Amino acid sequence: PRRNPSRETWNGYMYSAEDARRISGLSEIWDAREFEPFVKALQAGQSYYPNAENVLLSTPVVMPEATAAAEAKAARLNAEYAPLYAAAVKNEAALYMLAPERSLSRAPQAAEAAQTGEAPEWRQEIRFAEAERDKFKGYALRSAFRIFSEMRLRKSPMELKFLQHAIDITIEGLGRAMGVAARSQWEYEVEAEIEYTFKRRNADQWGYPSIVGCGPNATTLHYTESQGRVRRGELLLMDVGAEYQHYTADLTRTFPVGGKFTKEQAEIYQIVLDAQEAGMRAVRPGATRADVHRVASEVIKDGLLRLGLITERDGTLKVNGLDVPQYRIYFMHGTTHWLGMNVHDVGDGNPLLEPGMVFTNEPGIYVRGDALTYLPKTPEAEKFAAAVRPAFEKYKNIGVRVEDDVLVTADGYKNLSAALPRTIADVERFMANAAREMR
Repeated sequence: PRRNPSRETWNGYMYSAEDARRISGLSEIWDAREFEPFVKALQAGQSYYPNAENVLLSTPVVMPEATAAAEAKAARLNAEYAPLYAAAVKNEAALYMLAPERSLSRAPQAAEAAQTGEAPEWRQEIRFAEAERDKFKGYALRSAFRIFSEMRLRKSPMELKFLQHAIDITIEGLGRAMGVAARSQWEYEVEAEIEYTFKRRNADQWGYPSIVGCGPNATTLHYTESQGRVRRGELLLMDVGAEYQHYTADLTRTFPVGGKFTKEQAEIYQIVLDAQEAGMRAVRPGATRADVHRVASEVIKDGLLRLGLITERDGTLKVNGLDVPQYRIYFMHGTTHWLGMNVHDVGDGNPLLEPGMVFTNEPGIYVRGDALTYLPKTPEAEKFAAAVRPAFEKYKNIGVRVEDDVLVTADGYKNLSAALPRTIADVERFMANAAREMR
């Protein structure tokens, strides 16, 4: 859009065409109002050039002196697009859109899948593709989505610098939160300490709404209300991430409000930590994120069986006609996801890991208070519930997740958030020191 003094009075400085060229490197810049008529001309296979006053910046054109400047630009653009229009007449043209391949399919079932799988980050592109795809006659619609996904999987040194800074800000915020938790009464007080640190350290914002859950609230994966009480003797789970220069951290720490883990809390915590360590050891070029999840899950199974929360290491329960592993009652999410320009960054499939890729490592165990209540009313499930009930009552309402951000290196991995305490002893020691320093 063209700069507008009235809008700038209300909403601040708008990019000029020169700003846009300097930031993006693009040299052909039109007023945004030209987008719709350009697309309609493209759909009709017609040549198009915008109104001269709407060309904010343009590539210089070398033409005979007798040709007017506007005609020169039109001739240059028509020559550039002529092969495309000729190919469209013969149904041989291709048009790339920044949307997943399923969004570009004209099959009804594919369109339905695209809508149900829609993600906020590229919702606008998907909706445009779905609304316009049938209007481009003579064009094969192709997706540029995979191209950009592949580019974002591998981080450059500059990207890693931005991401590390976002992680460092988040580490500081979590450290401050651990120091004030014992004298806080409400979850939102601890959350405020985190987000104060984000602002003080010049983060763009948070990368996702902060999760700050104490006691039973720690067993809800995406708990964002932050309205519960903070009580001594309970665990506080904080899943937070600063965003800096459009790169987002994603860290989770679970710690005892009073500074000391109870025996039951420590038992659950240690299983989760051991699972994360096992996942870390699986990270290397040529492995996959599925390998990380598999080895972490094996540790979770062993731990839950040892505590009596499941009856068989690889046991299952029939739920809605499906055989669901018993351990998934307490560990219901994946161990990893890509990280970068979005907290769940783009990246297709399960590719072999390569240096420069970044993802999270975040196993967890959540003993929700109603976990057994919602099991199927079948003899098999009732037998399972009766068998694990003593252990369930012992560990009920304990939720633990430990999450770090991992960079794949040539010889293995680097934990980008290693500066934040993880072991039981280190967490307790850090909390004691932080509480003294922040009085």
